[in-house]
Amino acid sequence: MGNVIGVLALQGDFREHKKALQALGVEAVEVRRPEHLKGLKGLIVPGGESTTIGKLAREYGLEEAVRKRVEEGSLALFGTCAGAIWLSKEVLGYPDQPRLGVLDVAVERNAFGRQVESFEEDIPVRGLESPFHAVFIRAPLFARLGEEVEVLAEYAGRPVFVQEGRVLAASFHPELTPDLRLHRRFVELAQEI
Repeated sequence: MGNVIGVLALQGDFREHKKALQALGVEAVEVRRPEHLKGLKGLIVPGGESTTIGKLAREYGLEEAVRKRVEEGSLALFGTCAGAIWLSKEVLGYPDQPRLGVLDVAVERNAFGRQVESFEEDIPVRGLESPFHAVFIRAPLFARLGEEVEVLAEYAGRPVFVQEGRVLAASFHPELTPDLRLHRRFVELAQEI
């Protein structure tokens, strides 16, 4: 599938995303510093702990470097769970949480329940012929969507997979299933750059 895709490797389940990309035949590199973004057309921000990811990204200079690349149109992003929170413009109840702010949504952290209330569900996704098996772990909710944000999937009438331009965000963890269709979609999106 060509191209090199980065996976933000500061905290969280970045190894699982890297394995998914490699299973697609895509070279995947771990990104920990701004210089690691060189030559990348796409970056996946994994699930984990959103506050930690945000603080480390800011501390290592990645927040500003990633934001600049996205704003100039030279980097596609895919945030899953905590990664989706970091991409968001607003985190409800946590106004000071470090975030990238490139996706015009407001998110509610842990909206689907705590760790013990994690669940899995087959959900229809726009553009896929069959449902995607989604794993929800302390999943965020996209509580407010900007005008340019498209809903690609819902669960219980709530948006759980969205896109704005070349930014994708999922409330769930596609990297925890053997289904590579959402990773493939992201790689194709990055290749358009």
